[in-house]
Formats: sequence, structure tokens, C-alpha cells
Amino acid sequence: MRHSTLRQLEVFEAIARLGSFTRAAEELFLTQPTVSMQIKKLTEAVGLPLFEQVGKKIYLTDAGRELHKTSRGVFEHFTRFEMLIADMKGLKKGALRLAVVTTAKYFAPRLLGPFCQQYPGIEVSLKVSNRERILERLADNQDDLCILGQPPEELEAESEPFLENPLVVLAPANHPLAGKKKIPLARLAEEPFLLREPGSGTRMAMERLFATHRLKIKVRMELGSNEAIKQAIVGGLGVSVLSRHTLALDAPMGQLAILDVEGFPIERHWYVAYPSGKQLSVVARTFLDYLKQAPKFVSEVPCHHAEQGECPLLPAKAGR
Repeated sequence: MRHSTLRQLEVFEAIARLGSFTRAAEELFLTQPTVSMQIKKLTEAVGLPLFEQVGKKIYLTDAGRELHKTSRGVFEHFTRFEMLIADMKGLKKGALRLAVVTTAKYFAPRLLGPFCQQYPGIEVSLKVSNRERILERLADNQDDLCILGQPPEELEAESEPFLENPLVVLAPANHPLAGKKKIPLARLAEEPFLLREPGSGTRMAMERLFATHRLKIKVRMELGSNEAIKQAIVGGLGVSVLSRHTLALDAPMGQLAILDVEGFPIERHWYVAYPSGKQLSVVARTFLDYLKQAPKFVSEVPCHHAEQGECPLLPAKAGR
């Protein structure tokens, strides 16, 4: 193994991550025969097969999985070294791997824009997925930092809040409850609900509130994205509870209303998390400090009807 090269490990890591020799070759700008040759030499050095093929798919063997963990650790150490050297030179260069839950995609780009302008030498990769997948990535230490709607209590991880995340009740603009004040939660429970998949942070927060009041949720439909839920609301299929941040960019204008319901908005926060004991890179620490300014870059939901005095999306101020 000591005669194996970093290039061989780089090729191996790309194949393990992408699940394909062809895609690894494309990413590394190598020919496929070169990739195959590098893996052959690495396999000979290890003395055990690293991959096995089942049908058209390739899988890591036990030896391959162990080598994958080792290779990732090697590259993380090199990346950290490069960034430390850059920091010693007074520069901020390197890479930031950020993973966020799907709802966070509504504000994450607005956070990253000023950060990238401030540190143009930093390359940012942004992974967007559901909470279950982000927790898997967090447990596997695949990213520098993760952004979630609630602390990852099921994992050994460090987390801290950095931004408010109010959950509101959305209904069609022509809904009978639109414009009503202090709607009882029991009345809302009579409505058919459109929910995200089980395990969603937003869904869990809503379910806890209803359970506290011993109320059941009438689930009409489960949908896999906030966009689908908003369109279903507009279509009159039901009401839902979503983060107010989901209205920031693509709310169907004039077709949604935020209901003034007792117990809402549910006051929550966005959290940034990383595995306990993880040594954060210089870039990750810089971004962590930058997140303290998050409220400055992520303002309230913009209202396109402000000039009319009232926004049809929002309930009366007394109910906010």
C-alpha cells in the first residue's frame, strides 16, 4: 500500500462516490483505460478486490469500504493543510461543502452570495436533500457543515441556531378562514391537510403541536416538495404548514393566504451542525462565523403588494 499514489486514491474515491468508472473518468478528465489501470494497480497493492459488479452496477467490497474511509480522511487532511497554509498567508482559499434540507434552499443562496463575494477564492458545493438524507450525510461526515430545521438529536453532533424559521398555516386565498382572526386550532384540525413526507422537520413540529392539544390531523395527501404542496393548496386540495421562507421566491402571487391560527406561527430556528469532534477547516470556521450575520442577509418574506397598504399573503399585524 505504501507504493500506492495519491492519484490512485483519487481515482478510487471518485469511483466509490459516483458508482461508475465512466463518470469518474469524466470528472477527473482521464480516459477510461487509465482509470481501470490505476484501480488495477491499487487493487494489486491492497491484495484484495475493492469493487464487485452485480449486473450493471458496481459495489464496494468490505476492503473497498475501509479504503474509502481511509482515502476520504487522507484528502480531508490535505484539504485542511492547504487551507491552513492559505490562512497563514492571509488568504481565504479552499472549498466549502454545505448540505441543506430542502426548505433551506429558499434562503441558502442569499446567504452564500455575499459570502462568495467576500471570499472569491472559496469554491462552494451545495447539496440539497430531505432531512433523512442530510442526517445520513452528517453521520458519514460527508460535508463541512449541514443546515437543518431542528437539532440532529439522534446523532452525536454539535449544532447551534443562527436564523429564525417561523412555521405558518397556508390556505388558498379564497378559503373561508382567510382574513379571520385567532382561528382556534380545533377549527383548523377540521381541514384536510397536505403534508411533507414522514420525518420532515416541519411535519414533526406541526404533529407535536396537534398532539399537545390532543387533536388529530386529517391527512389528505403527502407530497415530496414544498412547491408541490403550494400548488396543491392553490388547487384547493387542502391547507398546510410550511416555513415562511418558502414564500420568499416562488409563492403563487395572490393565490395563497397565511391563516391567523392560535399557536402559530410555530417559532423555530435554523441550525448549523457538524459531527462532534470534527476538526473544522479554516473555511468552515469562517462560514460558521459568517452565519452570525444571517438575519442581515435573509429578511422577511418580500411583499409585492406593500404599496397597497396590506399584503394579501399575510394576516393582520395583530395576529402576527
